[in-house]
Amino acid sequence: MGEVNNIRETDALAASVMEQEEAAARDEADSQPLYRIERPVYDEAFISSQLLNRKDNSTTFGQKLAQQFRCSSKRAKAAALTFLPILTWLPSYPVKQYLFSDVVSGLSTGVVQLPQGLAYAMLAAVPPVYGLYSSFYPVLLYTFFGTSRHISVGTFAVISLMIGAVAVREAPDSMFYVLPANGSNASAVLDVEARDARRVQVAVVLTTLVGIIQLALGLLRFGFVAIYLTEPLVRGFTTAASVHVVVSQLKYLLGVKTQRFSGPLSAIYSVMAVLSDITSTNVPTVILGLVCIVFLYAVKDLNERFKKKLPIPIPGEIIVVIVSTGISYGLSLSEDYKVEVVGKIPTGLLPPSAPEFSLLPSLVTDSFAVAIVGFSMGISLAKTFALKHGYSVDGNQELIALGLCNFISSFFQTFAITCSMSRSLVQESTGGKTQIAGLLASLMVLLVVVAIGFVFQPLPQTALAAVIMVNLLGMFKQFRDIPVLWRTSKIELAIWLVAFVASVLLGLDYGLLVAISFAILSVIYRTQSPKSAILGHVPGTGLYCDVDEYEEAAEYEGIKIFYSNASVYFVNSDLYVSALKQKTGVDPDALQAARKTQKKVMEKAKSNNNPSMKLCGTNKQQEVSHEVLSYEAAAEAHTNGQLGESGGASSPEEAVFLEPAVSAVHSIILDWTPCSFIDSVGAKAIKQVIKEYAAVDVQVVLAGCSRSLLDELDTLQFFSGVVSTSMVFPTIHDAVLRCLRSNPRTSAAPTDEAAQREPVPSTEGCSGDLTGKADLGAPSAEP
Repeated sequence: MGEVNNIRETDALAASVMEQEEAAARDEADSQPLYRIERPVYDEAFISSQLLNRKDNSTTFGQKLAQQFRCSSKRAKAAALTFLPILTWLPSYPVKQYLFSDVVSGLSTGVVQLPQGLAYAMLAAVPPVYGLYSSFYPVLLYTFFGTSRHISVGTFAVISLMIGAVAVREAPDSMFYVLPANGSNASAVLDVEARDARRVQVAVVLTTLVGIIQLALGLLRFGFVAIYLTEPLVRGFTTAASVHVVVSQLKYLLGVKTQRFSGPLSAIYSVMAVLSDITSTNVPTVILGLVCIVFLYAVKDLNERFKKKLPIPIPGEIIVVIVSTGISYGLSLSEDYKVEVVGKIPTGLLPPSAPEFSLLPSLVTDSFAVAIVGFSMGISLAKTFALKHGYSVDGNQELIALGLCNFISSFFQTFAITCSMSRSLVQESTGGKTQIAGLLASLMVLLVVVAIGFVFQPLPQTALAAVIMVNLLGMFKQFRDIPVLWRTSKIELAIWLVAFVASVLLGLDYGLLVAISFAILSVIYRTQSPKSAILGHVPGTGLYCDVDEYEEAAEYEGIKIFYSNASVYFVNSDLYVSALKQKTGVDPDALQAARKTQKKVMEKAKSNNNPSMKLCGTNKQQEVSHEVLSYEAAAEAHTNGQLGESGGASSPEEAVFLEPAVSAVHSIILDWTPCSFIDSVGAKAIKQVIKEYAAVDVQVVLAGCSRSLLDELDTLQFFSGVVSTSMVFPTIHDAVLRCLRSNPRTSAAPTDEAAQREPVPSTEGCSGDLTGKADLGAPSAEP
């Protein structure tokens, strides 16, 4: 008895739980908003003639042009504020709240900018002092013209390496070997001063051209060009650039003297050159470089771990520069141990001078690459900080700002710049609020150039190589993108890998071109390989989903709803038509051929006076065999769209088997909801398909076209001949109701058994005068 009572208690408890769940489900259903619309079935002919009226736009082109160039005090002020963003925030600068934070941030950024300027000049193949010039003038100008409050512009490893590759290509060492002045038989020696002077000219001219390109693109409102450098492409490209940077610094880290290579396979040649001369490694140079690397890595790790507790990051770079300079000077590393040092750093600023414009023709392609990459790096980081701190940046103004920074600064012997990720993070994390921080950082660099630049003459080059390598650790972490992209997007992974491999093997200029081309081809591939499906109705809703993917979706008998998630244009129009015929299973060419064959057989039977010839056709969809005994019966069957059955008999030798000449599908609906545009080739292909299906008694209608797409179709004269606006419907539901009403030979019920238990859309009153009702929320039942 105890066990029985326990069972009863368990059943009662289970019933109580079920009742509570049912009550919760009812409450949830009651809380859901209802969506129920009852209206006539619309087509485009009715919508454009009676439902929607376009606004009268009587403004002429001349009036629009005059409006654009109309000048007023309000527009002049807006233009000034746009061109000089500093005027929007400096007058209202909150000194008490922002000044201390900006001062701390500026000093912190400055102590990082100083060693990086010296180091990245080595990447640009110019003397180190030009890195200091590039860390002063552009930063000063960006304060006035930039829209970002947190990025730190100046020298950057990737851009510096691209400039160095061009400088080495245009001024290789082989051009500057000269014979000794005493006329002896000694081998030629390298004229380092002449080589460096020529490379500075190349870098300055390249920077001038980069500034002109960026300025022109900004004035022409071409700030959107950065979208063609997708994030996987940029990350793969910058990772490859980091490989080039590390390879270029190996000779400084080991103290070997090798030629600097540029162009395709330059990274491989550089590694081979270093390995072939590895026996001449300078041991003190290696030891000092490795100690600097270990120290910098430890400092960066401490800064990362304790960034919330440290008021400002530990300035590892400036510590390395000061300590290694002191050690080099105290131990005479250059004279006694042959350790390569920075050398002469002239005091003061150079007077402005015009670039050597005769070099321009050979630098056009490279300047475009540097301009686009520099802007892409800057705008991506600027948008990141703007989103974090709740303000906006103007892509076009950023182009103008970078263009002015490069163009004007080039007259003062600088090389091209962009924003630096490491310095920007320092400037933002130490509390920087505005570009006042960047201005103070540039003034620190100016102090070094004007007053104490000579102090850094004993600085070992291996220490600068260590600074460069450790600062690239963040770039190499981008290799972690590979497993993430493998799980999320194979195409983006392919873009990343192509950008990386091409840039490593072919060089940064050709690699960037290959990567952009591949990214564009990937877009074409996606449009050429869209996902297509046959949609079915989800009973009790106005939703239509893929019948192969969702078991609730059921097709209507005689209606095929074709979906493709791509626009129709010259690249994929043939593929769209092929997928349409394959998915629907209705090939108009095959039906036409079957009709011709059937007609010939029946004419032959009539001419032979053999009315009892037996014609057997198999409907593949219904799997039923039909017999035709006479030409008249066959003609009647052709008119009715089916094959009749006769009780007459014929011998097996007289039986002829035919493919069905009438399709079980009477309507095809093209879902063009994802279609954003169409060209003349795509319009002609769709129009031809509609004609082909009409010839075999299958009507094709369109659904879900946007207003802009309809305007394009109208411009292409798509609605003429057999195609009219009455064949276009705003939704799939409208198209289904019209097709069911205009083709009463089939049942309106879905073929899916589960869907047959639900009410189906009513076709009552869905005639050409649009008196029928389309209830999108809950379809009414047919009695």
